[in-house]
Amino acid sequence: MELNALSTIQIDALKEVSNIGAGHAATALSDMTGQKVLINIPVITIDELSAIFGKTGGPDQRVVGVLIDLVGDIRGRTLMLFAEAEAYKFCESLLRRGPGTVTALSDIERSALNETSNILTCAYMNALGDLLGVMVVPSTPRLLFDTSAAVLQAVSAGGSGGGVVVSIKNEFTFIDNSIKLMGYFLLLPDHASLQAMFRAMHID
Repeated sequence: MELNALSTIQIDALKEVSNIGAGHAATALSDMTGQKVLINIPVITIDELSAIFGKTGGPDQRVVGVLIDLVGDIRGRTLMLFAEAEAYKFCESLLRRGPGTVTALSDIERSALNETSNILTCAYMNALGDLLGVMVVPSTPRLLFDTSAAVLQAVSAGGSGGGVVVSIKNEFTFIDNSIKLMGYFLLLPDHASLQAMFRAMHID
């Protein structure tokens, strides 16, 4: 389904379920890290995938994405997306390291990002599943660390390049070390799953 085919009611419904998922994700992040994590009011947009990537910088800007395929009643993909510098800050918070100490992604940092992205994705998807009465099963996360253009191409290769993308822009604040970081959670459902979501919400 293309973006311009969505009605205002459908767009508002997607934003509402995404807002609920964002709250679940913040709680999951606090439980995982043992730190108090505050989340701003998420900025939720329905947009084309290329437009979302444009917000992280130019095509040569390096980004970190954790890609997860979805199976079950809702099929498609999710992507946790960070600019390179934000990903380093995220690792510092997750691993309780000092500011500026993470300047590359070793196996430890990659594992932390994969695990955290998986937990956050499950939080979003569980909220969606509970609300709609559907089952969503995430696959093993895959970390992508490359230019924005290369990661966009990799995500688009899964068939999600021209459809509807639900983008949730979040700013997390880790109270213990006062670190603020910003990232995107992208939900890329396939056409049939998007229709199933609307039916579950009793929206034509």
